[in-house]
Amino acid sequence: MPEAIPSVPKPEKQTTRLEAFSDGVFAIAITLLALELKVPHIDGPEPTAAALASALAREWPSYLAFLTSFFTVLVMWVHHHTIFRVVYRTDAKMLFINGLLLMLVTVVPFPTAVVAEYWRTPAAPTAVTLYCGVFVEIGVAFYLVLLSALRPPMLDPETSPASIARLRKSYRLGPPAYLIATAVAPFSPVLAMGICTALWILWAVTTREC
Repeated sequence: MPEAIPSVPKPEKQTTRLEAFSDGVFAIAITLLALELKVPHIDGPEPTAAALASALAREWPSYLAFLTSFFTVLVMWVHHHTIFRVVYRTDAKMLFINGLLLMLVTVVPFPTAVVAEYWRTPAAPTAVTLYCGVFVEIGVAFYLVLLSALRPPMLDPETSPASIARLRKSYRLGPPAYLIATAVAPFSPVLAMGICTALWILWAVTTREC
């Protein structure tokens, strides 16, 4: 009988602390987004139900900014989780690049609050330009994490080349699309926010596990 080919044991997974720390930062960033939803103030001695309903409706820019930022960060966390399902090793380069991404993610509540505050004013183009510009930086940082994590020495040896190719392709659209949104924002804040919203919807629909 031919000798059985010995199986190659999987390497020990070294990314547990990186993933736990990243999960915590993503969770905090999403929580801080909710803190930017403000209770509307109503003038007059006795607020009525109609007045409160109207005041709540006027806060729709806050809801729009919150939903766009929330789902963008959520989809990013899902992609981050998907990538690190196949990554087994870390090094200093990966840790620092991942740290850069997390730093930028914690900034998201700030441009979200700026958009909510100034959406209905002449300053809206500047507010949305800031918002899209932050996501350009996040998109670049996330793609750098992708490139760092998907180096052959870092991967589970059983990961198929097709899965790696799909992961490499999945986020390539991010930086150029956010750059287009940033360029459009000074002229059409609505279109720029539409691009940001369309991106998280696209990623949510197309995300696949390895």
